[in-house]
Parts: sequence; C-alpha cells; structure tokens
Amino acid sequence: MHFYISSGGAKRVTISKGGGCFWKVMKVMKVKGSNRRFSYRSVLPTVIIAAVLLPFLFIRTAFLALESASHCSSTTNCIGWRLWPGFFREGDTSMLLKMDRAMELARLKGSIYRHLASIGVPKSMYCLSLRLAEEYSINARARSPLLEVESISRLTNNSYHHIAVLTDNILAASVVVSSAVKSCGQPEKMVFHVITDKKTYAPMHAWFALNPVGPATVEVKGLHQYESATDLNKGLLEVMEIYRSMREHYYQHGGGIGGYGRLEVLRPSCFSLLNHLRIYLPKLFPELEKMIFLDDDVVVQRDLSPLWGLDLNGKVNGAVSSWDGDDGRKRCFGGRFADHLNFSDPIISSGFEHDRCAWLDGMHVFDLQAWRGTHITQNYLRWLKINQDSGFTLWHLGALPPALLAFDGHMHRIDPSWHLSGLGHQQSDVDRGMLKAAAVIHFSGPAKPWLEIGSPKLRSLWTTHVNFSSEYVQSCRLM
Repeated sequence: MHFYISSGGAKRVTISKGGGCFWKVMKVMKVKGSNRRFSYRSVLPTVIIAAVLLPFLFIRTAFLALESASHCSSTTNCIGWRLWPGFFREGDTSMLLKMDRAMELARLKGSIYRHLASIGVPKSMYCLSLRLAEEYSINARARSPLLEVESISRLTNNSYHHIAVLTDNILAASVVVSSAVKSCGQPEKMVFHVITDKKTYAPMHAWFALNPVGPATVEVKGLHQYESATDLNKGLLEVMEIYRSMREHYYQHGGGIGGYGRLEVLRPSCFSLLNHLRIYLPKLFPELEKMIFLDDDVVVQRDLSPLWGLDLNGKVNGAVSSWDGDDGRKRCFGGRFADHLNFSDPIISSGFEHDRCAWLDGMHVFDLQAWRGTHITQNYLRWLKINQDSGFTLWHLGALPPALLAFDGHMHRIDPSWHLSGLGHQQSDVDRGMLKAAAVIHFSGPAKPWLEIGSPKLRSLWTTHVNFSSEYVQSCRLM
C-alpha cells in the first residue's frame, strides 16, 4: 500500500502486509533533496481518519438512496446534491437523469409490446375462424349433428367420463380434446362438453363436425343456447356487471401495480364471460354428478380415467395445491393466500390464514352433486359484491382470488403429478422429469403455445396435437 505525501516534493511511504501483520514491516524512503525521514506516525492519522469516514459515508449514501427512492424523482439526483452539493456536476446529473428516463421508457415499451403480443389473436387463427364460419354456412357436412341419435343419452349418463372445456379458441379446444383422447385407454367412455360464445359457435361446431374424434363423444354448445335458463343468465349478468365496474376502477387507478397495472386490466382473460362461467357448472349440467374441468391452454399427457374413482372425501373441488417434501417442508404450487389476497384488510385477515396454500387453477375434478348442497356459487357472487363495496381492494386482479374464498373449506388436495402449470411464463428450464410425469401440462401465463412469444422448446409439446393435415390449418398457415 502506497501513500503519496506532497511536502516539498514527491515522497512515498510503503506499507507491507508481509509476515501476517499489516504494520509489521515499514519501509521508509528518504525524500529527495532533504534529510528528513517519514515514519508510520506521519501517515497513521490519515489511515485512521479514512477508516472512520469511509464506512460512515457508505452508510450515509445507502440511507440517502433509500430515502430518495420514495421522495425524489431521480435517485442519482437526490444522492448527488444531498451527500455533497459538488458531488456531481450539473451536466453529469442531467445526463444520468436522461439515462434513467430512457431506461424507464424502454421498460414500459417492452411491457406494452409483450402485452400486445400476448393478447392479440394471430392472423392465422382469425383466418381459421372465418374459413370455418364460411364452411358452416355453405357446407351441410359442417352443420351436421355431432352426435348420432343413439349417442345423445351419453351427455347425461353418469357412467361416462365427462370433461368440460369453456373457450372461444377453436385450435386450443381441438388440442385439449385430441390430446385427451390419445392419452386415454378407453376413449369411447369420454364425453367432451365444449361451451363457447355465440360468435364462435358456428366455426367451433364446423371444426368438430369436419374433424371427428371418435370413438369419443363431443358436444359443442353456445351461450345463446342457455337463454331459457333465467337464473343462470341473471347470475351471469350480475357477475359481469361487477367485473365491468372492476375494470373501470383498475384502469383509472393503475390496477394497484403502478402504471403497468393498466396493461393487466386490458387482458381479455380477466374479464371474459367464459372465464367466469365455471362457477355455474352445476347449473350448466344439472343431470351430471361429477366432471373434470380443463382450461383451453392445457395438454393432456396421461389417462385421466383414474380421477373418476378418486374419493374427494365429501369435498367439491379436487385440485393440486401443495406437496409435503421429504424434509418436512410444504411446497405451495399455486402460491399462498397472501400472494393473491390483501391481508392488510381486516375483512380478509380475520377470516383466512395468509400461509394457506392456494390451489392451481386450470385442472379440477368437481363433485357437482356435493356442490349443489353448498352455497359456493352464492358465496362467489357475495365476495364479488364485498370487494366492490370495499373499493376493489380485497385481492389482486384475476379470477382465482374470489374462487379461493368461495371454495374455502370445500377443496380436496390431489397428487401434484396430475397438474403442472406455469409453462406460459417461458420456463424453458422446467424440470424435464416433472414435465414428462405430469398428466396435464398447463401453459398458464402470457406466452401461450399458439403465440410467437411462446417458448419453442415447450411449444412442441402442444403443436404435436395440432391437426396439420386439415386443409383449413394449411390454407391459413397456422403455426
């Protein structure tokens, strides 16, 4: 270590760390042109002052950085003039401010572009819907019934395995159905209930009419075909009215996540009627006792038949929620209640445990008969109204939080190997063993497999089940 002392010329004191002691050896050099010598006593005060001041300056800078983060428009600007008015020159501060603004603008643009890429409908999928709608109007085969007369009774026969898919995405629905049929040991026992909206009904029907998945049974039904169900429509109107108010509130206040929250508010899945229709499954299928529910962004890799013999112990909702590890620690696959609900509000904190594991949404076994003996659907609507009266502050934006509250006490934990989620967050480094063993893989997140922003490595698990031999898929240049 060298200390340069300007006193009548250049002088240097060398301090060596040899021998394991910092001050053990001191080499003193004679100053050129002088008989004076400098010992360690002449530099010791400087070392002591530096040792005392440097930690103080470091701690002081850290506190100023924290303080500036909440009170100043620029951290660098605050630290610069508060630590020492001459710490930064005016030009340097201006340049740093411009760099901060440029970085913030780049992050905002990146979020906007990624959001637009995640919610947009690819031109090829829009083309597929239009082509099939046209085919439905001019081709009698595309309008032909999906069920033979003798097969209609299967729709209400509880000896069959019933699977519900609520979607307006034709290609996604085809992948769910085809992957489930390919993975099933007894496909003739499977009955798929595909519910869609009015505008997608014709092309959805045309797809399954032109691409049958026998020996399984497929029913396609539009929401407009439930118009005679007064209670159902009244409940749906109440739900959507609350969600419409919620959307306006979140958009005006940034969705509780700063400016980026407005992007989440514009995500169609948060306010899609089909996304909230699942809470009315007992009314949609009044004759059925048990049903498997699948989101449209899943791929089935293993036979789901064993789920029909699963004992839910009187509970309504069978889903993956947690796993007790060999080390005795519990892992929550869907996060904890505190990740979805606002426990700073006494309405939430007084009735729920913040460390309780939330269940994964997207693959469920529902005991519809047990559900009809509860108030789950009424409680769901009640919680939506409580949240509205509280200024929409009880939970984070999404469809899962109110369902967690409504199904509280009615959830049965199933084995984690049945459902692996999160593949829509570009987790290309996901554990390959878990990926292969999962019965249902779920592309939850913005990077859906039918979008270009999806992970190429994971997308192949989905595209394997796309019917590329279809003339409509080829003409629209899908994927």
